[in-house]
Amino acid sequence: MFTTNPFSELSAFISPAIMQTYLIIMIILVAGGTLADMWHKKSAQYFFANWRKAKDKGTPVGGGEMASLAIQTAMVEGLTSAEFCNPQRRLAHLMTMYGFVAYIVTTVIMVFAYPTSAAPTPVILPILWYVGLALVCVGGYWFWFFIRVDVAAEGNSPFRLVRADLFIVSLLLSTTLGLIWAYTQSTGNAIWSNIFLGLYLLATTVLFGSVPWSKFSHMFFKPAAAFEKRVSVANGTRSNLPESADRTDPAVRDSHSMELLKDAPLSMGLGIKREQPRHY
Repeated sequence: MFTTNPFSELSAFISPAIMQTYLIIMIILVAGGTLADMWHKKSAQYFFANWRKAKDKGTPVGGGEMASLAIQTAMVEGLTSAEFCNPQRRLAHLMTMYGFVAYIVTTVIMVFAYPTSAAPTPVILPILWYVGLALVCVGGYWFWFFIRVDVAAEGNSPFRLVRADLFIVSLLLSTTLGLIWAYTQSTGNAIWSNIFLGLYLLATTVLFGSVPWSKFSHMFFKPAAAFEKRVSVANGTRSNLPESADRTDPAVRDSHSMELLKDAPLSMGLGIKREQPRHY
């Protein structure tokens, strides 16, 4: 099962051209949905307006420094998701992100390059496909049941659904049903295989077709916002945010309005080690 291309097995019943056309439609839906989301929320307009404002108010940033900031953004916020302070959420996010990338890339390669058994699929591709699905499921369900703020801190039921959950729910349904479909296909049970194939395609269509109403497009916006933030710090504008107080500077320490906090240690004692707030 783990070394077999499930799409080449499916080609005995569905034409590879149909599978390839479906993937192209999903790509168009993602691109069109992202553009529609940008137009509706005016996110691109806000981004470029803020960029011009920071450029006019701040000191110029050279091309070399700009390239360095872009590399830092790609390495820190992009590849390692360092913006997450919670290590559990960061790990769950990384598992979901890299699993999703492996799942999408291997799907495209197997459907377009090895759509039938006539072209033997390299063993590594289906293995990465299954690993990607498993990573999405582990990271996604971990986040859904144990890390979500409205569940972990506010005490809501993990089965409560709101519009903001559309992306993660459709993603988990797509990957979970994909695993179940691949398993039923490997067992040779045609009836259950066809049922779960239909459910898998339905969930996947919702995932890629609901971009204007879900958080799918955030994966494109967040790197741009992170890069803009680094540039605003470099040119001195800081996006209108105040600088962090340097408690080691006597002038900053003496300017504190509460006399008792002037000589307070940076680590305020056991208060910072209290149990995480829940059900407030």
